[in-house]
Amino acid sequence: MSATRTLEDLKATLSPSDRMPLVFLGHGSPMNAIEDTAYSRAWTTLGQTLPSPKAILVVSAHWMTRGTTLVDVSAMPKTIHDFYGFPDALFAQKYPAPGNPGLAREVVSLLASHHAEEDDTWGLDHGAWTVLKFLYPDADVPVFQVSIDMSKDLDYQLEIGKALSELRNRGVLILGSGNVVHNLRAVQWGAGARPHDFALEFDSLFADKLDARDFGALANRDGLGSLLDIAHPSVDHYLPALTIAGASDAGDDLTFMTDAIDLGSISMRSYVFHAR
Repeated sequence: MSATRTLEDLKATLSPSDRMPLVFLGHGSPMNAIEDTAYSRAWTTLGQTLPSPKAILVVSAHWMTRGTTLVDVSAMPKTIHDFYGFPDALFAQKYPAPGNPGLAREVVSLLASHHAEEDDTWGLDHGAWTVLKFLYPDADVPVFQVSIDMSKDLDYQLEIGKALSELRNRGVLILGSGNVVHNLRAVQWGAGARPHDFALEFDSLFADKLDARDFGALANRDGLGSLLDIAHPSVDHYLPALTIAGASDAGDDLTFMTDAIDLGSISMRSYVFHAR
């Protein structure tokens, strides 16, 4: 089934279901957290559209590990300001949502075959809180993060998503936060920056393959070739998009949103898988 394309479509088609949607958000610059942008407005609208979850599990591009998948089991995850050179107003931001240690420890067991371990030192990095503050501004939904294992290849994140998918039936919203295209070396600062051809090409390819449910193609490093290398000099921002794809199933519809290229080389494309 072809993907719907707008939040208005999502409002019209998102039916009550015991199975929670899956969300991937292109988070882009941390400044989206304190500025009125098309992206922050879309996240607010999305939050008003989504059902209220019992908990939120976040896979963020900004928690990278090697050889293990860590799960944050802290009771009150701290707000991490993992950036520099930004205004004081951004560093003053807090997202004081509680954690869910019990569920997080269940996720450690769920991901035992993926070398999962408990961690109580992380919290919520800016891939998480800069979007959650718009989705659930009251910070009253328990939330915790799961790291991405950078020592594994792309298809590993599809497997992680598949393993996590059963949580959807327990009221857990699985949120991936990264960018479909993320090349900071090619960023063009200033208003009116034109998207690079490679950014448009990879973003379009990704959308087409996702819509066709050809997730294998999206995780085929050889098949993606040099286009992947230029779209993602490091794949950290790509992997959460694969987690969300892996957690979907044939009973889901797909809605795209915020599909612009920002600063020439950052895709802000976001999408939601939701039960028919």
